[in-house]
Amino acid sequence: MLTMRKRLGRARDTLAANPTATAVGIFGLVLLFLVATPASWQTSTLRLAVPIALAAIGGIFAEKSGVINIGIEGLLIVSAFSSIIAVHRLGDGGATMGLSNLWWGLLIGVLVSVVVALVFAVVCIDFKADQIIAGLAIWLISLGLAPFVSRIVFGSPNTAGISRFGNVTIPGLSELPILGYLLFDTEPQVYLMLAGALGGWFLLTRTTFGRWVVASGENPKALDTAGVDVRKVRYAAVLLSGVFAGLGGAGFALGTLGTFAGGGDTAINGRGFIAIATYLLANYHPVGALLGSFLFAGLNSLQTALQSAGYAIPTELIRTLPHMSVIVVLVLVGRTRLPDAAGEHYESGED
Repeated sequence: MLTMRKRLGRARDTLAANPTATAVGIFGLVLLFLVATPASWQTSTLRLAVPIALAAIGGIFAEKSGVINIGIEGLLIVSAFSSIIAVHRLGDGGATMGLSNLWWGLLIGVLVSVVVALVFAVVCIDFKADQIIAGLAIWLISLGLAPFVSRIVFGSPNTAGISRFGNVTIPGLSELPILGYLLFDTEPQVYLMLAGALGGWFLLTRTTFGRWVVASGENPKALDTAGVDVRKVRYAAVLLSGVFAGLGGAGFALGTLGTFAGGGDTAINGRGFIAIATYLLANYHPVGALLGSFLFAGLNSLQTALQSAGYAIPTELIRTLPHMSVIVVLVLVGRTRLPDAAGEHYESGED
């Protein structure tokens, strides 16, 4: 046992000391996946990565600012559910003010997610509630509220089915091998995911606001001394987590699901918690979180493929694959350093 611990420790230290080599290795695994797996598995993985990647990027902003938002699962639930409700009410297949109701559903899903994130921010930042407990409360309230409202509207914890986003095909580029059908003939939520990863990376690492977010989580006193309002920075970061999670939840519902199952863990099925593991695995790097989401989404896709193939493996065991992988990955690539002030309240003018 001691030898195994030493080996795991050396492996973690090696990965942490060589981030470039680690990134190259992950990229190589992605290329191997693209070459060695069926096209159906690849496209399924890409779609299933959407809520994980976008929620993870949102979680990065909140936690880097010093606010631990483990209520991301709840944000995914409310955004996915409200987007389906919005499209159903506006008229499936129709348009409002010249814009498809699917896009209105996406916008409404994001708005609801931001409102819930705002409530979380007020409770944690202004009222200084315990962030872990507040995040769990957001998740549990969402877990109960979505099926409750669904029973009122549809008479069932599951909503009615609606149409989904169709593929966006870019002529010429869609004919390229592998990347063509993956990136240039796919649903719009996939483009939102890719744009979100690049935009999140740029905002966090190449802008003044990003530096404020990092400083807010590492040394809020120094940021305050420099004349920047720590409270406003943290509010903005938490609201951004609501935007990204809203895009992930609504995009997943309108692009992949076409409905919302409110029973059990709901249609989100723990993807918000997997997103937290993803950004910890990526050490708070948005592009790393995108790559990490492919790993967990690929295992989720494998779960579906095994069930469809009819292998004599208990369904309950197959469903645990993505969640078991979270534990294994965190053991192998642990030691993520939390921001120094993560989870701590800050009052302007504190000594």
